[in-house]
Amino acid sequence: MSFVTSAQPHGTPTWIDLGIPDLDRAKSFYGAVFGWEFDTGPAETGHYTTALLDGRRVAAIAPNEGESEFWWNVHLAVDDCDAAAAAVRAAGGSVAVEPMDVMTQGRTALVVDPVGAPFGLWQARDHIGCEVVNEPNSLVRNDLVTPTAEPARAFYAAVFGFGLDRNEDVPDFDFTFLRRPDGYEVAGILGSPEAVRSRWATTFEVADTDAAMARVVAAGGKAGEASDMVYGRIATVTDPFGTEFSVITRV
Repeated sequence: MSFVTSAQPHGTPTWIDLGIPDLDRAKSFYGAVFGWEFDTGPAETGHYTTALLDGRRVAAIAPNEGESEFWWNVHLAVDDCDAAAAAVRAAGGSVAVEPMDVMTQGRTALVVDPVGAPFGLWQARDHIGCEVVNEPNSLVRNDLVTPTAEPARAFYAAVFGFGLDRNEDVPDFDFTFLRRPDGYEVAGILGSPEAVRSRWATTFEVADTDAAMARVVAAGGKAGEASDMVYGRIATVTDPFGTEFSVITRV
């Protein structure tokens, strides 16, 4: 298993959470699809519920009744939340929620990049983020999908020091790898003129894409067509609230 036992390096996707209108229904759906269990112990506040895989943190779900659209929100690891928020502003982004402490768990902020995609910053303390990644039923990647890729590339390079490499594995797509200064690839930017908005997309690894799609439908979600690509068999699905995400069985 790919266990994470310490804070991720600066710029790495480290945590995901979802706000939805019906917490119990969401727990039932994601439990059925991914086998997650849920912790609502003393460390949780405001019904912010941690999803666990074999006892390790993989995500969180919380009630959110004031929205009409729902999506998985990604948080990027930062060494200093306040400095990162300042860097976001300096590079043309905005800060929607100013840096604040989350008890002893960490320090966080909600920011928006120049192309309109929101994401979180997470300076880990007691809470290091996802403790299982790149394994079936856990987070495997996050990619920014935007109709305006060039300003997004410049922004993330400026804020996080990412290197930018075109993905030659998919030459028909405007896809750029985001690499940390140590060369490790942590995310990507997909330029898509058809995208109606800019948003970070979330992909979960599964042992069998078609079986996962069947579980999605049985639990009240919807599934599109699966397709085979260079990295595996992938499908886009939605939960009962319309939250879109992808599942992939990697080759």
